[in-house]
Amino acid sequence: MRKRFLRELALWIVPPIGVVLMWFLYLTNRKVWCFKREVPDTPFVVLFWHGELLMAPFIFRKTAPKTRVNVMISDHFDGEIITRIIAPFGLRTIRGSSRKGAAKALIAALKKVKEGESIGITPDGPKGPRHSVSDGAVVIARKAKIPIVILNCRPSRYWQAKSWDRFVIPKPFGTIEYYASEPIDISGMEKESARELIRERMLEHAV
Repeated sequence: MRKRFLRELALWIVPPIGVVLMWFLYLTNRKVWCFKREVPDTPFVVLFWHGELLMAPFIFRKTAPKTRVNVMISDHFDGEIITRIIAPFGLRTIRGSSRKGAAKALIAALKKVKEGESIGITPDGPKGPRHSVSDGAVVIARKAKIPIVILNCRPSRYWQAKSWDRFVIPKPFGTIEYYASEPIDISGMEKESARELIRERMLEHAV
């Protein structure tokens, strides 16, 4: 009973605090937008590391303001908190991960693509290993026949948690470099080769 109460309390308190913190860090940092080309206005799979998740919602507002993005989030309690934090940024969620509810999440993601919406994935989430690439992104991109766009958020000054993902929190009054890759087509690639390419590209600007 006590655990349930504390969780309900956390769901009420943590999301608004998280949103305020994100905006504070965003507004007190200089932003540098490093985009190789415009993000497509047709559906795509967008990938970003779990450890860079905190400031990722802002890059969606810049790169794809007209594109509805559905972020795949785990069914765990932490996933519910993340869902409530990113909702004010216009991001919807699909609940499920490679460990739990994978088939249901995959079906939901493909349905969203058919409706003209994009899919956001942290390929090393929800529990790592850090900077690993699960099959989910590759499977969705190939089945839906859509490209992959890689995003990175790289602050000049930051705190880094001791969690498995080495979660990054930018310090105020620095610079955040936002990177968006050109669309990557993996339709003709073997699954393992596609995963290796994705990981290599995601690490180019990773913290």
